[in-house]
Amino acid sequence: MASVSYHIANLLEKMTSSDKDFRFMATNDLMAELQKDSIKLDDDSERKVVKMLLKLLEDKNGEVQNLAVKCLGPLVNKVKEFQVEVIVDTLCCNMVSDKEQLRDISSIGLKTVISELPPSSTALAASICKKITGRLTSAIAKQEDVSVQLEALDILGDLLSRFGGLLVSFHGSIRQALLPQLASPRLAVRKRAILAIGHLVMSCNAPLFQELIEYLLAELKTNTSTSTTRTYIQCVGAISRQAGHRFGEYLQSIVPLVVKYCQTDDDELREYCLQAFESFVRRCPKEVSPFISEIAEICLKYICYDPNYNYDDDEEAMDTEADEEEEEGSDDEYSDDDDMSWKVRRSAAKCVEAVISTRHEMLPEFYRTVSPALIGRFKEREENVKNDIFHAYISLLRQTRPVSTSSSDPMDMEEGPVLMLQTQIPDIVRAIHKQLKEKSIKTRQGCFSLLTELVLVLPGALSDHFGVLVPGIQYSLGDKNSSSNMKIDTLSFLNTLLIHHPPSVFHPHMKVLVTPIVSAVGDPFYKITSEALLVTQQLVKVLRPLAGVPKTKFDYKPYVKDLYSCTIKRLKAADIDQEVKERAISCMGQIITNLGDSLTTELSECLPLFLERLKNEITRLTTVKALTMIASSPLKVDIRPILTEGVPILASFLRKNQRALKLSTLQCLDVLVQNYGTSLTPSMINDTMKEMPPLISENDLHVSQLTLNLLTSLSNIPTANMSTISTEILPQILLLVQSPLLQGGALQALLDLLQSVVGLGLPKLGFRDLITMLITPIYNPSSAPAMTVTSPSIHRQAFHSIAKCVAALTVMSPGEAGKVVTQFVNDIKNAKSTESITLFALLALGEIGRHIDLSGYGEIQTVIMDSFASPSEEVKTAASYALGSVSVGNLPKFLPFVLQEIENQPKRQYLLLHSLKEIISCESSSQGGVEILKSYINTIWTMLFHNCECPEEGTRNVVAECLGKLTLIDPATLLGNLQQHLADQSPLTRSTVVTAVKFTISDQPQAVDPMLKNCIGDFLKTLQDPDLNVRRVALVTFNSAAHNKPSLIRDMLDSVLPHLYNETKVRKELIREVEMGPFKHTLDDGLDIRKAAFECMYTLLDSCLDRLDIFEFLQHVEDGLKDHYDIKMLTYLMLVRLSNLCPNAVLQRLDRLVEPLRATCTTKVKAHSVKQEFEKQDELKRSALRAVAALLNVPDADKSPQMNDFLQQIKGTPELNAMFDNIQKDALTSTEIVSMDTS
Repeated sequence: MASVSYHIANLLEKMTSSDKDFRFMATNDLMAELQKDSIKLDDDSERKVVKMLLKLLEDKNGEVQNLAVKCLGPLVNKVKEFQVEVIVDTLCCNMVSDKEQLRDISSIGLKTVISELPPSSTALAASICKKITGRLTSAIAKQEDVSVQLEALDILGDLLSRFGGLLVSFHGSIRQALLPQLASPRLAVRKRAILAIGHLVMSCNAPLFQELIEYLLAELKTNTSTSTTRTYIQCVGAISRQAGHRFGEYLQSIVPLVVKYCQTDDDELREYCLQAFESFVRRCPKEVSPFISEIAEICLKYICYDPNYNYDDDEEAMDTEADEEEEEGSDDEYSDDDDMSWKVRRSAAKCVEAVISTRHEMLPEFYRTVSPALIGRFKEREENVKNDIFHAYISLLRQTRPVSTSSSDPMDMEEGPVLMLQTQIPDIVRAIHKQLKEKSIKTRQGCFSLLTELVLVLPGALSDHFGVLVPGIQYSLGDKNSSSNMKIDTLSFLNTLLIHHPPSVFHPHMKVLVTPIVSAVGDPFYKITSEALLVTQQLVKVLRPLAGVPKTKFDYKPYVKDLYSCTIKRLKAADIDQEVKERAISCMGQIITNLGDSLTTELSECLPLFLERLKNEITRLTTVKALTMIASSPLKVDIRPILTEGVPILASFLRKNQRALKLSTLQCLDVLVQNYGTSLTPSMINDTMKEMPPLISENDLHVSQLTLNLLTSLSNIPTANMSTISTEILPQILLLVQSPLLQGGALQALLDLLQSVVGLGLPKLGFRDLITMLITPIYNPSSAPAMTVTSPSIHRQAFHSIAKCVAALTVMSPGEAGKVVTQFVNDIKNAKSTESITLFALLALGEIGRHIDLSGYGEIQTVIMDSFASPSEEVKTAASYALGSVSVGNLPKFLPFVLQEIENQPKRQYLLLHSLKEIISCESSSQGGVEILKSYINTIWTMLFHNCECPEEGTRNVVAECLGKLTLIDPATLLGNLQQHLADQSPLTRSTVVTAVKFTISDQPQAVDPMLKNCIGDFLKTLQDPDLNVRRVALVTFNSAAHNKPSLIRDMLDSVLPHLYNETKVRKELIREVEMGPFKHTLDDGLDIRKAAFECMYTLLDSCLDRLDIFEFLQHVEDGLKDHYDIKMLTYLMLVRLSNLCPNAVLQRLDRLVEPLRATCTTKVKAHSVKQEFEKQDELKRSALRAVAALLNVPDADKSPQMNDFLQQIKGTPELNAMFDNIQKDALTSTEIVSMDTS
């Protein structure tokens, strides 16, 4: 401590030196000291330092003054409160001094202090702010010196934006000081006053806000002079921009005034009016709705407002260059500086863009009126305005793009707008084609980004117009008339075109396209090269399409050498940018893949380069992908020369940690084995197989799947020695089979491998050997060798995988099938078998029965049916699965038996129905199965309807699933049949029918979709059903449709939403009291249906956000925040999503959302409650605080008085504060992880 004080005393002494350099250096050193975190000043040093720095503010030397001001920033955080007040007092006094220089430096000082005040210590900030505010308001009100006023306004704006909430007591006096300034003779004063008012309205209370708006309305109505009207309109715009969420209710009275002033003949006033409209549209989306068409009309009128220019002459003037020169000469006499009309056009264009981007529901209307008007204005002469017009059109195209939802629903394209856009394409191209030859680079970039967006909305849109665009593309790729950014934009547009159009469109123009692209690949600027290589890669695919495209007569050979030679140059260069290296590798890969047969001599030059790139850690992944592409080319390019060296390198990649590299290498090796297997030597194969055992594990099923695929491919080549797998690889495979996680692609790959291996007939790897290895862990758990690694009993889920393996092997060895089946049948009959063995034998019989007709084993169905009586639930389920699967092997024999049993055995109905479900699911997956099933459909259908009134809900659900799956087989007749049953008297039947519809909806396109779209309205009418359960089931079905196929319900939301919202309300009549001994317990029968309704709302946020009235939606979310535990949890999740998706709407309702959250967080659990109650309440608080953290991320949410109040409360409660800190930390780390993933 002493040494610091001594050092500082030393510096202070130097600061009093008469030599300015000494003073400068000493201040600089002090700055360095203050910036250290560790520095601690004692009271004496504090006082001296503060005194000295304030003195240096008046130093004769400007540089010393500047440094002294900079020191104030770090100093504020290092000294005690009293000293900060001294600093602020002195600065405020200096602000009104006579010396101009001192005033300036003091105002900079005050700004520095304000920006450095620690927001955490509110007490300090509050006392300082109060000190400053009083001084500032009086300085502003006195109007003695304009420059003092300006500085004071500026500082006040800063203060309000940082600490507005702390100054509530001063808001009244601030308002009184600011409002008169709006009429000040100096424009600069007015501008700064408007800014300060904007910051004030974010944190002021409601009565003050109302007074402010009323004052502005009154002033606007009296309208003394155009100049002040301009200011008031600007102020209204600023308020709605900063506090749109509170401004909405006053729009009724403000909009007509602004519309009136739009007619005034004053360009500046018009510009401000249009800017105000734009902020209304963006910030008060709901309240501005009645005025939208009027605002759009005004914008379209002013977007063409150009009184000083005649566009018709422009058309003729373009014809000859000479005319243009003369015209430019004559322009100088009339000065364009006085012409302000471009500002009006610009603000109109921006306002149009705001209207388009916030009003998705008016798209068809926009295409009728707005689109032609904008296309007509592409000829705008002012570059900045033209750019905004392009932006407006681009946002129209973006709105037309099908909504990107979580599910890719092919029916989701909105027909109307897309068709209207289609008809306008010729006009767009005609308008843009002229602009592409403009000298202005900004204009051409605008054209290309507009065309790119057009192609993304409507792939293939420019097929008929490509010829017209070619000269423009050539012009922008030429050297004379383009900057590097212009070239990059042109190339990226060309790339988009090549991807989204059929190859035949480009073939006639190849001659002119190839030359500029080749020269761009050779460009010295790496960004251009890299973009050009991407285009070249796409161009090669177009030049000679390989698969899936009809053969064309186009002769591609003349271009091969050019493309090859420009790419090889880039591939050889070692000293170029990483991105260029990677793209050169991919591009060369594509060239060899598509044109390799024309490059036989060149291959010897470029293939060795791939080997070099493989050895380099930075380029290896890209090279592996390029080699995969070349190896899978239908041209069968000869790559044998590099295999000898290449395969061992690839094999070594399998032990690297980088997962992407492992995956790509496995795919590459697989393709090589399939297409060049005969060229691989046994040593190469052994090298590869050595790396495989560690890759087969449940920890990464994707890697395991690709490894198994590669093994299967290897087992098909004669040179591979597969007998070695029994020692290293097979134990890993047997471990994997026992994993409960094994499913899907990995399981299929495993089955394929086992089938290939058993087909080879190797010693120790025959049918019996493999079967024994697979079933030993189940039949004889203690002796199984592999079991030392895993836990003693195998997970039940793994039984299914092992059964599938046994079936796969049996199918390959039909001769052995009889023995195996008999063995399993005996195991089931044997009373001594353990539960596991019975369970497994049933599953294995089922799996074998799917592929082999088991009807020859006479007693098989009896054996299975007997297992229905087993005491174990798992065995019963396995038996019902087995019966269904065995029936698939021979439907004509087994299906009638199952149907008959369903009728005769009411007690076993549930299990038998599961068997039936298994039969339907399995048969409907193949065309042949569907044909066989068709003859039985009527019988099954009738039988199902007999059972749909079963009192057991579980049984009804299985019936519904069977009905749904049958409907998919013959939708034309069965869907109508389901529809008729909606009128059934029994609520149970109605609920079964509605549930059946749920099972017809899946996320894949199906034949039933168009029919379902027409009649789903009838099924959803059950949302008004008198029966509670039917309504609940209807909501579940609606949720399924909204999640998997939003297009089914999107157009019906207007009629469905009122009923959906209706179900979110708590119904008193559904709440009953039940006596449990001495206690009374309330039960709410409406809870399930409310939960279903809120789940639907959550799903709609994902899939149909653009069709919701967010404010109405928020109202119901608000009710949910006060509901039962489960529903609160759901609504907190919704709040988190809503804060991201539509922050403006959430901000408008923020004050009403904060209260229920506060109520949850401050609820106390009764002292003698059970532990679960405490845990539940904690979980609720945590979720509520997560919602609070999300709400705080909404821009300007921290300015809300209620929110700030609540935050103070959280910070003041230690328990809540600790929770909230953890949540905020988690949120930070998760966003970092996401950003790392995307990078």
